[in-house]
Amino acid sequence: MPVEVIMPKLGMAMKEGTVSQWNKTEGEAVKKGDPIASISSEKIEMEIESPADGSVLKINVPEGKGVPPGTVICYIGNPDEEVAATAAPVQEEKGQKEEIQAAHPAPPPKKPGKARVKISPVARKMAEASGIKPEDIIGTGPGGRITKEDVEQAIASAKESRKQDIPVQAVAEEPQRIPVSGMRKVIAERMHASLQSAAQLTITMKADVTELLALKTQVKETIAKRYDSKLTITDFTARAVILALKNHPEMNSAFLDDTIVTYPEIHLGIATAVEKGLIVPVIRNAESKSLIDLAKEIKEKTAAARSGKLPADEMQGSTFTISSLGASGVEFFTPILNPPEAGILGVGVVSDEAVFIGDKIEKRSRLPLSLTFDHRVLDGAPAAAFLQTVKQYLEEPVTMLL
Repeated sequence: MPVEVIMPKLGMAMKEGTVSQWNKTEGEAVKKGDPIASISSEKIEMEIESPADGSVLKINVPEGKGVPPGTVICYIGNPDEEVAATAAPVQEEKGQKEEIQAAHPAPPPKKPGKARVKISPVARKMAEASGIKPEDIIGTGPGGRITKEDVEQAIASAKESRKQDIPVQAVAEEPQRIPVSGMRKVIAERMHASLQSAAQLTITMKADVTELLALKTQVKETIAKRYDSKLTITDFTARAVILALKNHPEMNSAFLDDTIVTYPEIHLGIATAVEKGLIVPVIRNAESKSLIDLAKEIKEKTAAARSGKLPADEMQGSTFTISSLGASGVEFFTPILNPPEAGILGVGVVSDEAVFIGDKIEKRSRLPLSLTFDHRVLDGAPAAAFLQTVKQYLEEPVTMLL
């Protein structure tokens, strides 16, 4: 019997998934573990691997078609099996076929003897918008897969070539147009909705983390030997936020249907940048975890998120979020609330500054903190008190270990 490959359910709220791209063609042989298709939902985009070997692939859902989870998107079998008889292929709804084809043009037919081009959905759209054939691009991704960066390099090379071949007076470049879809579209809609639906205000202050950095260095060897781990500024900041939320529960809240809902548990979101946007892994019941356990879970979940292996239900249900741009050299910024949460803390880059300590000037390490809060839930004074408590824990790091 042919093996069915179904559209997975990428979260409790998922109603529809879309086949962004088929990496194999109709009738092509596949091996177990081969990436056969890229799929996307509102929150995530991932590849589906073949669950079995087979000499025939029968596609049941076309590219660009959205179907409910549980729908058979393809079959894997052998030539002597009735692969197509188990279910009729999903057809484009009337009036949508042209729209789907326009949004997801079919890739150019393969030339005899040449393998199908491996290219990410975002990279393919960029190449099509720029008039560059994927076959002319050298992929640097896993297995020769063409990435967004490869397309950008090809676009830059093409522009430079045109400038050399055409007189300067004749050069007229068209603006680049990239269709907004998948995760980028969801992020755009959610951020716009967040700004429209909440009364957002951002306040800032700096924490002196000189002693924290000294403590971090002091315990580095012990943590590595005893726990096979290490502590980062993000770990200490997360611990400080959790303790501050226990002291200021009104910040661990949401504004829902003209009601302020205060949560008894702290589910901490850690905003994580990935290739196609930003996702938020959630550390559940963070108030019950030690600093070491917290650090390990943050490391594991952010790594899984970046590799596309974090389940969708692990990116939902946070009650407060931390977002860091310190690695990019940013100091203060305005983080946008992750609805329906009442607060999000932005963390900047640690920098050395000359600070008056009494009558003397000393070099101190200071960490910028930017707190955005929903003014419908709490006012500036309690929000400032929460941020001051976070600052206090960071400046007295030993209290986070007690």
